[in-house]
Amino acid sequence: MKRQMIWIMIIFILTAAPVAATVEDSGMAPGDVSSSPWTGPTSPTLPAFLPSPCSGDSGSLTVAIGLTGPESEPDKFYTTPGKPLDFMVTVSNDGRTEVEAQVGVKPEGCPFEWFSWTTTPMTIPAGVSRFVALQVFPDTNAVAGEYRFAVEASAKCRRSGQRDAKFMVQAFDYASETTVSGSGQFQINKDLRSMNSGIKSTKNVLFSGSVDALVKNEYLVDAARGKNANFQEQDAVDNYNAVSLGDALVGTESFKSSAIFGGVGAKVRESYDVQQMEFKNQDFTLHQTGSLKKTAEFKTMDNFTGYYLIDARQVIPGQKNLKEFEEYFGSFEINRRILFRDDTKSRTPCQEGDCLKVPSIKIPTPISPSFTSTCLSSSCNDFVNRLNSFGK
Repeated sequence: MKRQMIWIMIIFILTAAPVAATVEDSGMAPGDVSSSPWTGPTSPTLPAFLPSPCSGDSGSLTVAIGLTGPESEPDKFYTTPGKPLDFMVTVSNDGRTEVEAQVGVKPEGCPFEWFSWTTTPMTIPAGVSRFVALQVFPDTNAVAGEYRFAVEASAKCRRSGQRDAKFMVQAFDYASETTVSGSGQFQINKDLRSMNSGIKSTKNVLFSGSVDALVKNEYLVDAARGKNANFQEQDAVDNYNAVSLGDALVGTESFKSSAIFGGVGAKVRESYDVQQMEFKNQDFTLHQTGSLKKTAEFKTMDNFTGYYLIDARQVIPGQKNLKEFEEYFGSFEINRRILFRDDTKSRTPCQEGDCLKVPSIKIPTPISPSFTSTCLSSSCNDFVNRLNSFGK
């Protein structure tokens, strides 16, 4: 018992004594972790200047866009649905090194399908300009009005360049399109007269046999601008053949541009009666206004067996008279172009030498008679002076 009491007292004395511990001084100030072996990730040190990937080269790309043709041509940015316009895009590099540029079209109000390309690469040496053609082709359903687009060029180490362009689509006043293929019989009759364009066009076609394609188009724009035609007739035949005895492709077509109504004074008449026609590609175009005003052009390329006639003439009363006549019987392939222009200035014809220069005769102006005074008295002189004044 006494032994137990002694152990209890010894344990009590030990627990009551202050705890002493030895701590080594590491020499670190509070919050100083620079010498700690457990350091966090350090940020990389950036250089004071970063080299440019352009190696000191810079500059800009300049874009220019314009329609092909003479600068003096009026209203050349006009077109019609289904007729293309040809632009030329120029990109210039004023830097000191060659660049690989990307040239792109921003269509704005135009469909992408109207452009021959929308993006194209161009390699442009230093200080040089490069060119690329761009065709804009409004479809046959294009709405008349003004259209705009832009062309932008960009490249590494170059400031981008951009240029805007515009064009006008002019609506047809009249359009007629016919396409026929098959075997059998049919008839086509068309009659067009426009006093505003001075045009008269008639077509009478009788068909009996077989044909892969027969096309008859007509387009009219009364107040055409630019290179748009006032009237255009297109005709195509592909592989016509008479099937039965008596079959034939028979037609009479005439086009007249009356000088009285401001036309060219040209007339073309075409007649045919064929039993076989491998192909026929024909176009008659009349320009009365616009850039090509006062011209009429007839073009035809045919391969046929049968009868074919062309009668063309131009008559401008008192100024010009031209005639051409061709007639074919048999099997032929022909390629024909006839162009009429009227570049004469309208003037009144001379009548019996009235246009000869007649020297003018100067007629002297009569001088009013004056009276010399012989009077001696003042009253007499005063009367003579009043009389002379009255005569003036």
